[in-house]
Amino acid sequence: MEEIEFILDSTKESMAGSIAHLEKEFLNIRAGKASPQMLGSVFVDYYGSQTPLSQVSNVNVPDARTITIQPYEKSMLQTIEKAIMIANLGFNPMNNGENIIINVPALTEERRRDLVKQSKAEAEDAKIGIRNARKDANTEIKKLEKEGTSEDICKTAEDDIQKLTDAFIRKVEEHLAAKEIEIMKV
Repeated sequence: MEEIEFILDSTKESMAGSIAHLEKEFLNIRAGKASPQMLGSVFVDYYGSQTPLSQVSNVNVPDARTITIQPYEKSMLQTIEKAIMIANLGFNPMNNGENIIINVPALTEERRRDLVKQSKAEAEDAKIGIRNARKDANTEIKKLEKEGTSEDICKTAEDDIQKLTDAFIRKVEEHLAAKEIEIMKV
């Protein structure tokens, strides 16, 4: 019985991890408003090692359409500018000698549709993660059944796993619906 509880707990943890990953990925999908998370995927060559932008500079959002980046070392300006261009986020950084300023362009209808597609792909990845957790749990339950655990207990555990799966898939759908609304709002 303890093994079944352990399987249920670890499955729930794994599924929650899929949701957390989805939320993190959704932060990187911008919806027209500037935010420091938009640059979360930018890594800068800092003395030979790839370092997150947030560790070599201050990233601020003075208004809804502007991001400013103030490097801790002035010599990093060109390197940061280049890293933002390489990240291919659709931004055009401007260097004024002290800061890098990024004007976040308003989203076109086409770009919004692309972002919705990207969101759907991330949601599908999360669902796949959840289904994989279900498959792993069911495999463990089958092993326990072969080792002599009662069929009724195993069947109940499989039903519980399916209920967990359904609940987490619903959460993914809710997150996706909210993100679509956020992206399509003009």
